[in-house]
Amino acid sequence: MPPLLALPFPAIDPVAIAIGPITIKWYALAYIVGLVGGWFYARRLVATDRYWGVVRRPTLDDIDDLIVWVALGVVLGGRIGYVLFYNLPLYLSDPIEIFAIRNGGMSFHGGFLGAVLAMVLFARSRKLSPYTLLDLAAVVVPIGLFFGRIANFVNGELWGRIAPDFAYAIVFPTGGPLPRHPSQLYEAATEGALLFVVMAIAVRRFGFRWPGLLGGIFVLGYALARTFCEFFREPDRQLGYLFGTEGGPLGGLTMGMLLCVPMALVGIGYIIAAARGATRPRITPETPIRADAA
Repeated sequence: MPPLLALPFPAIDPVAIAIGPITIKWYALAYIVGLVGGWFYARRLVATDRYWGVVRRPTLDDIDDLIVWVALGVVLGGRIGYVLFYNLPLYLSDPIEIFAIRNGGMSFHGGFLGAVLAMVLFARSRKLSPYTLLDLAAVVVPIGLFFGRIANFVNGELWGRIAPDFAYAIVFPTGGPLPRHPSQLYEAATEGALLFVVMAIAVRRFGFRWPGLLGGIFVLGYALARTFCEFFREPDRQLGYLFGTEGGPLGGLTMGMLLCVPMALVGIGYIIAAARGATRPRITPETPIRADAA
């Protein structure tokens, strides 16, 4: 019998849409909503003149093409990142499992690196500044993070650490009989909703006139939010705690925390470089200012 201080897990069908043999799960729908929502928001940002100053912006057609590149980068990077960071021995012993995406296994940090690489390559192909595309992505990515974490909750996966005395703990179907933190909702609130508000305020305050600044704020903000949530999230079973133990002086350090350290350092570096003007475009009388996006 579960403890009294626990909420039952809501019985939500993981399949959002079913038409005959065709099914779309909430997780896939979260990816679609995140990408479409980010695409729509990015188009509005590109079309707002006051945010750009003399910085060369992408066109609306560029944004339409970029979404395809980023989608591929997120999916491939997320899968490769999970294989390398979280379960490499398994996939070395059975390489075919690398392609079994239906069994789950995506890494945000890998997806992040894949998206960054896709944007850098796209920027080179269109003769745009990669800083500008990274800043643009930084403002819209929290939309996808929010819906992705909500989908994790619906699927009853990536649940939190055991919390027997927490009034809003939940007994997850696959998490054993003890109540756990609904850490997916914590991540949706911090990495998604809170970071979305922070980035919306930042873009209204600074615009895209300081290339790299918004990207730095996002990377640092995500690293801090993810690290906070990792104190409530159950680490991956095959890795456990890398240092310390749950309840110890360090609270049990996880792979997610470890991967956030370089992210935070990179974010701080980008903020400092942007504030010093190191990433700003050098304007000469011959410099073309692209204003065809509006």
